[in-house]
Amino acid sequence: MRGLFDRNRPDPNAVRRIKMLVTERFGLPESTTLAVAELRCHEPNCPPVETVITAREDDGSMRDWRVAKPLSDVERVDIEMLGHRP
Repeated sequence: MRGLFDRNRPDPNAVRRIKMLVTERFGLPESTTLAVAELRCHEPNCPPVETVITAREDDGSMRDWRVAKPLSDVERVDIEMLGHRP
């Protein structure tokens, strides 16, 4: 049984792949810091698992994107769709 503080470590290769795809998609400079996290939600109308990607720029500005699937399932097409409205 998993405890409250047990942590599932994300696949480092999947994290690197997502960072590369986001950097390419948005043309981010090397100075941008990217963070990728997989979050679980138990609130109504919230996907059970989502991947959150945060970009921090040198000027202190931040952008974040959410993909409603586990980190290891995020594909190029998911990243290409970020910033587009359906």
